[in-house]
Amino acid sequence: VQLQASGGGSVQAGGSLRLSCVASGFTVSTYTMGWFRQSPGKEREFVARITWNGVSTVSAASVKGRFTIARDNREKVAYLQMNSLKPEDTAVYYCAASSLWQPTTRDYAYWGRGTQVTVSS
Repeated sequence: VQLQASGGGSVQAGGSLRLSCVASGFTVSTYTMGWFRQSPGKEREFVARITWNGVSTVSAASVKGRFTIARDNREKVAYLQMNSLKPEDTAVYYCAASSLWQPTTRDYAYWGRGTQVTVSS
């Protein structure tokens, strides 16, 4: 099982990035995919998730209206489009997969290594 996140980088406030998470080694099309982030000294924070069929998405209040989660089951990829980035969005972003429809953080069985996003003011 592997989740490979990419697309991170350094941008100025107001800029955009799109993160990708390529999954392999399990039946991706039957899993809820989620994005989380962690800043130094802080706990891992939920960002967004999308159900296996893309019908239902949930986003954290802190990113709602700015970040969009999507997926392509044929390509086995989940995306996180991040617009209007703020310095407080700076973190390592992780993708994860859960077999549950509405998982909590502890319900994610598979985790990627993360990609760094840095937003400067």
